Amino acid sequence: MASFSFGSGNAAKLLRMPLYAAGRIAALLIPRGDRWVFGCGAGVGDGALALYRVAADAGHRVLWLARSPRDADDARALGIRTVPRDSVRGWWATTRAGVLVVTHGLGDVNRYGSSDAFVVQLWHGIPLKRIGLDSPITAEVPAGIPGAGLLRRLLTAMYRGAAQRIQVLPAASHRSRGRLESAFGLGDDRVVITGEPRVDVLSQGSAAQRRATATQLLTRTGPVLTSQRVLLYAPTWRDGAPDPAVPSAAQWVDIVRLLEKHDAILFIRSHPLGAGAYAPPWSSGRVRMLNSDLLADVTPALPRVDVLITDYSSMAYDVGLLAMPVVYLAPDAEQYARERGFYGPYSDVAGDDHATDWAGALEQLDAVLADDAVRAERSARSTELSAHMHAHRDGQNARRVYQAIRARGIPAPKGAR
Repeated sequence: MASFSFGSGNAAKLLRMPLYAAGRIAALLIPRGDRWVFGCGAGVGDGALALYRVAADAGHRVLWLARSPRDADDARALGIRTVPRDSVRGWWATTRAGVLVVTHGLGDVNRYGSSDAFVVQLWHGIPLKRIGLDSPITAEVPAGIPGAGLLRRLLTAMYRGAAQRIQVLPAASHRSRGRLESAFGLGDDRVVITGEPRVDVLSQGSAAQRRATATQLLTRTGPVLTSQRVLLYAPTWRDGAPDPAVPSAAQWVDIVRLLEKHDAILFIRSHPLGAGAYAPPWSSGRVRMLNSDLLADVTPALPRVDVLITDYSSMAYDVGLLAMPVVYLAPDAEQYARERGFYGPYSDVAGDDHATDWAGALEQLDAVLADDAVRAERSARSTELSAHMHAHRDGQNARRVYQAIRARGIPAPKGAR
């Protein structure tokens, strides 16, 4: 399992400072054109794919920057033209782009060609845990490095400077908008309440169509019968540290026993940058991995999920669009609140009854799966949470973001009326 931390990432960023400077000089000399260039830190998907389709349909010249051969293959299957992000062609495309669209950071495109660009930062989830300038780990440096205090201040200044390139940052709601403005140090002229393009797939088409598409995605792991319940465990990233809720061998026995009792399948979606051995110590067709190497974007698969299990993932806000029950499993909530922090009390999201171990989570799951009244109560709680965080649920978020970009002076494609 790949692991990443802000400390190691920031150390690499400091070593690349001469390349950033060279890229900035080049950007002053090379004029930008009218092409829209897209990148996504999670692969070919997320909000970047939704906005790509809107821009392409409008007639803009569009290009995707592939992080890997896997990205290139996924894009090719969708009829999307790519160039390698880290190649000279990727640098040139980024430097010449009229619009840069990212979902995680400027590293989604070629990081050395983004100076003075018109940047659209879609982000990749409504903030539940603190992010950006609001989080102490954003400017973290490796332990023991000389001049750590000075380096942290330098990294904070670099992050704030990079954020100022953002011209459009969509927010799901007024509540989400305030968090994003604080995290990125931006004003309300740049953070716009359009809804998030990445969740359009949860509102477009009929419920039957969404479920059929989701089932097809999940069957990449094996058959999923119509009668079977589907559970999804999606722990969040802990800056490279292992998930404290990785089950023990004894807990796996209890988990599989519950799955057999309710004829259910448990999909495990560990964070792409996380760490932890999530598979049971024996082969079980009822426990399946659903990591990013198999499915880059999990959102289109959510309509086939019956219950979400998570700790601090922003997915908890999204599944309310589907009235999906959520069981919260957070063994380290107090520690996480001290070290990373939340936007508001964790109980505002998880309630006062979140599980602190798998025994408690399995007890709650058993009730949700066995009792219609409990399931209805959990569904209502999930729907209410989502209603506070998603102002739009009409499947048109990407189109509203496109209109916000155009309203800020980006011209229509050539030949358009």
